[in-house]
Amino acid sequence: MTPHRRRNAALTVAGALAFAVLVSAPSLWEAALRPLFPQLRDVLMPRDTLATFVLQHLALVGISSGLTIVVGVPLGIWVTRVGGRDFRPFVVAATDLGQTFPPVAVLALAMPVLGFGFWPTIVALFIYGLFPVVSGTIAGIESVPAPVVDAARGMGMSPTQVLFRAELPLAARMILSGIRTSMAINIGTATVGAAIGTGGLGVPIIGGLAVQNMAYVLEGALPAALLAVLADAMLAQVEAAVTVRSD
Repeated sequence: MTPHRRRNAALTVAGALAFAVLVSAPSLWEAALRPLFPQLRDVLMPRDTLATFVLQHLALVGISSGLTIVVGVPLGIWVTRVGGRDFRPFVVAATDLGQTFPPVAVLALAMPVLGFGFWPTIVALFIYGLFPVVSGTIAGIESVPAPVVDAARGMGMSPTQVLFRAELPLAARMILSGIRTSMAINIGTATVGAAIGTGGLGVPIIGGLAVQNMAYVLEGALPAALLAVLADAMLAQVEAAVTVRSD
């Protein structure tokens, strides 16, 4: 590991620890928000602690992003194979269409089947984050130079071996880039789930807007923004490590 990568990794770990301390210390938020909003009786959402909201948010993002990766990466691989190439326009159009729907609309469509709460939000986040993963996977595999694939075939590799030993290692960076984009989208979009009782950092945001308490809004919005930056930094470290290995 180069000094530059070690420094970045250390900063990422330090940032994660600082974030954990920050969301676990309501007194710090009280001290920061009280001078900004002296006219408000409460500056912290009384429904639950900020740490609880963050954990709920992480559960939403973790499960939805995991499902998106499990479905999106194989789907992107499939449409680059001979058997699935004819379905590529349909898959790309379908995943692209999923991102054009507002998350609230997806929630409204999912609620009659799944009810209020956790699972409608998971479905909305899954659909909304699918396009970057699928498109990143397709772009990554198609960016692999044809001579590399031909050389792997010439060595007697099977199509599966060519995929896992040649194509995916070289496409890993672009695939991870799509996953980073999808996860950043999900972190921000997950706040909408609070409108149907899901929980997460959307609770103080939506609650603050409802009662015109901007301190509540900041209590949810700032950690959500920091979480997006931190998640992107962590995935950037993974991307750098995978890129070095594939090189």
